[in-house]
Amino acid sequence: MKTNAWDAWTLLGDPSRRAIIERLSAGSCTVKQIASTMPISRPAVSQHLKVLRDAGVVHDAPSGRTRVYSIDAARLERYRRELDHFWAGALGTLAPPATQEKGAG
Repeated sequence: MKTNAWDAWTLLGDPSRRAIIERLSAGSCTVKQIASTMPISRPAVSQHLKVLRDAGVVHDAPSGRTRVYSIDAARLERYRRELDHFWAGALGTLAPPATQEKGAG
């Protein structure tokens, strides 16, 4: 059974996928346009876009012989909330930093 249930850590943990999302946040573009700004090949960009598309974070639409990719802001917001929830809990459990004694040294 195939599922599109991605967690934010898996989806956004890869630096190439984060770079693609950052690029697409500036506006829709093609694989060629994305690849021209990255240190990875077009096939690698396409593979990352497939992961992002399967997770619902990006959409693609045909434009002649190419496909134009754009961000699904609502779905990306869901992943942001997931990460924010984690960090709020994790940071809330950290002990406050130890205070340094005055006059030591």
